[in-house]
Parts: sequence; structure tokens; C-alpha cells
Amino acid sequence: MTKSVNIEELINSGPILLSIQDGIAHLKLNRPDDSNGLNVEILKAMYDAVMQCHGDPRVKVLVLSGAGRHFCAGGDVKVFASKGEKLPDYLREATSYLQIIVSALMRLNAPVIASVHGFAAGGGGFGFVCAADMVVAAESSKFLAGATRVGMAPDAGLSVTLQNLVGFRKAMDILLTNPVISASEAMGMGLVSRVVADEELQVATQELAEQLANSAPLALSETKRLLWNGMGSRVETCLADESRTVSALSGTEDSREGLAAVIEKRTPNFIGK
Repeated sequence: MTKSVNIEELINSGPILLSIQDGIAHLKLNRPDDSNGLNVEILKAMYDAVMQCHGDPRVKVLVLSGAGRHFCAGGDVKVFASKGEKLPDYLREATSYLQIIVSALMRLNAPVIASVHGFAAGGGGFGFVCAADMVVAAESSKFLAGATRVGMAPDAGLSVTLQNLVGFRKAMDILLTNPVISASEAMGMGLVSRVVADEELQVATQELAEQLANSAPLALSETKRLLWNGMGSRVETCLADESRTVSALSGTEDSREGLAAVIEKRTPNFIGK
């Protein structure tokens, strides 16, 4: 693994931390004492951070993680309970931010890697996992939908993303019965991309992020877009878009460089043009 330099702290305090290092943006949920539970404050801060990544051409990969013992415990149930009869109004605001964030992660040009330890639960934790492009999970990590357990329904796009990841019947089972899913089970059903030893999570995530950051950014961005657009679509509806995209990419400098590198048996040098 190559050494990274030039760390820039974009957001260095508060419920969300954001830094960029050699093209890799690190966005960390930072409410460790509350298991990174989501409330309006942290969702507003996360929205701002994701929007910064959208507007920064240096960002080639986004790594999403959580501070403390857990990735994200979902909604902050203590805050929710304190709202009493005003909870519906509060949740309308919270879920509006959550919806925008999830959509922004899916539509970010750069690939999004969720680096998961501890629990990933609820619309936040579980939802962010399903909205990420790739997921690296520690062996001891656990996953829980949890919404119906507290008399609510899944959000963060879970009603669509989860069934596309694991299948309709499995998604129905997960969302209605709320099993605690181990990392190995999550890997087996296609919920996560890779499972690594707990002590290797950070290194494994960084290695994957560096691999993606050194790939052809336009090709990765268009491939990501095609896959998200194709979720739930018929194959025939995607063919024309695929054809246009491949044709357009073939005219880029990166494509010519990639072909030359294969022929010359060397590592390509992609520049994003």
C-alpha cells in the first residue's frame, strides 16, 4: 500500500468529520457516545459534507465510516422519544435530509465505500450500507434493519435497495422480522462486498480506496451511474444508455491510455480526461 500525504481537514469538529487525502475523501460520523445515532443536527452536517464532495473535483473516492464502537445505530431513539406528539413533524425534516443524502451518495461521481464496524442499524446505518457502492465489513460487525421493531417502516431507500441486493423474499424477511445479521451472513447474501478481520478493517478499506482512486475516474463514474440507474429496470431499457456511454468513454484520453497500457503490459496512468 502506498503512503498517503497531504491531508486536508475540510470539517474537523462537530457531528461529522471530513478530510481529503490523495483524492480519497474520508467522511466520518462523529457522535461516538450515541453510537452515531442520527438526528436533524448530524443529518444537516452530513448533507453539507456530501455536498462538499460533490463540488470538489479532487474527490475520486469517498469512504464513509463511524467513530467509536459502532458504524451507525440508525435514528437517535432518545431524541425521537423526547419529541412526543411532535415526532411526526421532526421526522419529516429528518427523513427529508436522509433522502437527499442517500440520493447524493448514489449520484456522487466518485465511488462510495462504507467501512463498517460494530452495528449498522436502522435507516441510517443499514440504509447507508445499502446506498454505498462497496462495503468493507469487519468480522464482528452486525447489521439490523430495525424499523418495524419500533413501529415504523424502512427509509433511506431500503424498500428498493435491499431487495435488489438480497432478493425480494430475503428482503421481506429482514425488514419484517429484524434479525441481527452477522458479517459472514451479510457477505453470503450479497449485502456487503468484503469481510476482513477487525484489526484489518482500516487498512483493507484504504487499500480498496487507493485502488479505486488510481483507476479511470470517468469510467468508474459512468459504470456506477449505469448500475444505479439500472436498479429495478428491464435489461432492454438499459442497452441504449450503455451503448452511448461506452462510445463516449472510448473517445477519452483515459480510454486510449488504458488500451495502450494493456498492449504494452504496463500500469496505466489515468488523468480523468
